[in-house]
Amino acid sequence: MKTADNIQHMLTEHTDKRDVAEIFRDRMALLIAQKGFNLSRFSKSIGIDRSALSQFLAPGSTRLPRAETLCAIARTCGVSLDWLMGLIANDTFGEDAAPMLEVERVTDDTGSRMIAEWHREAMGYKIRYVPSALPDLLRTEAVRSFEFNAHNRDEREARDQLAKDQLTYSRRPETDMEVCMPLQRLQQFAKGQGIWRGLPVHVRKEQLEHMSSLIDELYPTFRLFLYNGREAYAAPYTLFGPLRAAVYLGNMYLVVNSVEHIRALAGHFDQLIRIASFGPDRASEFITALTAELPEH
Repeated sequence: MKTADNIQHMLTEHTDKRDVAEIFRDRMALLIAQKGFNLSRFSKSIGIDRSALSQFLAPGSTRLPRAETLCAIARTCGVSLDWLMGLIANDTFGEDAAPMLEVERVTDDTGSRMIAEWHREAMGYKIRYVPSALPDLLRTEAVRSFEFNAHNRDEREARDQLAKDQLTYSRRPETDMEVCMPLQRLQQFAKGQGIWRGLPVHVRKEQLEHMSSLIDELYPTFRLFLYNGREAYAAPYTLFGPLRAAVYLGNMYLVVNSVEHIRALAGHFDQLIRIASFGPDRASEFITALTAELPEH
């Protein structure tokens, strides 16, 4: 259990009190909504004056309750102080808080289910995604079949279902998804190089046309950014809003639950967007130009 001194030290380690206060307001709003209380009833349940609570929750306020009050809120609502103050991204409400970093070993089947569940949990938040190859939801069935030919049938079916689920997710009006990838990967695909060596030209052409069409169809809820891979590097990862980040390591995910680390990855993603050579308004144009360079047969 954290003491008042521990909590004060935890707060002073934050370089910007505005960030702490903003997270606190967001977490309190979530708790109030989950309780289904109005402000008066909620303030009474945690033993704080309603007017004081209103001041803490006022937009732009940098005020925070005393350590004793923070402890009372956490205890009454069944959450950890770490979660309440934004040191971790999620909390299991009465159980042990999720560790800052986890390793999830997966097969294609279990990985697909896990990704689908994370997408559902993050509904309403912005999803930011750096793919390992082509974005799953933009692949054609023929390309998926070629890429995962060495996998067993169950794994291939899991990949197919993941792509379908992500496409369905992206078509929802509340979806907000951004994808960043190096433009050289699309050039490599168009030429049938690397992992796509041996993929027939008509399949590559169909894939590029399919991708261009979907990018136009899904905009603005889905936005593709293409950056120069010689200017920056990015390992494959996904940011599920403020809830978690998942770094793809092949047959496992490094799952990040720490707010600080999630923000660092978000900053990296922002940098990729800033240096993008082609934004959502021109990505389709770039892909169409690649398609035009391919021979007819």
